[in-house]
Amino acid sequence: MRSCSASGALWPHLSNSGLATDGRREGWNAAGERYTAGMTTLPELRDEYEFLDADDRYRLLIDLGRTLEPMPDALKTDATLVRGCSASVWVYPMVAGTTLHFLADSNAAITKGIIALVLLTVQDKSPATILATDIADALSPFDLKNQLSSNRTQGIPNMIALIRDTARRYSDGDRSIPGT
Repeated sequence: MRSCSASGALWPHLSNSGLATDGRREGWNAAGERYTAGMTTLPELRDEYEFLDADDRYRLLIDLGRTLEPMPDALKTDATLVRGCSASVWVYPMVAGTTLHFLADSNAAITKGIIALVLLTVQDKSPATILATDIADALSPFDLKNQLSSNRTQGIPNMIALIRDTARRYSDGDRSIPGT
């Protein structure tokens, strides 16, 4: 059984420099947590997750949460708060050319990992692609409802709905960013 450590045993692409070994940008967020911009792919993560026991799955989610791109505190407002989550979760969409890019954060480590899983399915994709993606189905191999308490997973449908609503708004031509 592989274990997780601060040195990134589960994340071999991390190095001690400012650049991940595969060229992705890494650094430290305002809370002093390490992140790597440009997360691994969902299939790669799914393959890793399948072989882990429950404790290592928690550690993997926590490590994955650390890969989230830092979200400035100024964007953590009532307008970007996802309703129905036991932890505070903020999601802020941005337009990047013809794709949507999401900044997201939480005040709970495991929840941040769940957010990162959701973002792996939609990050930097076109609104049409996001709308065509069954996000819940993409996450089903992780069996989050059985792996985590209901408190940890209750906000996932609300986050997915917010992302889908944002994609629908952009695909319909509404270019305003919610919460601004």
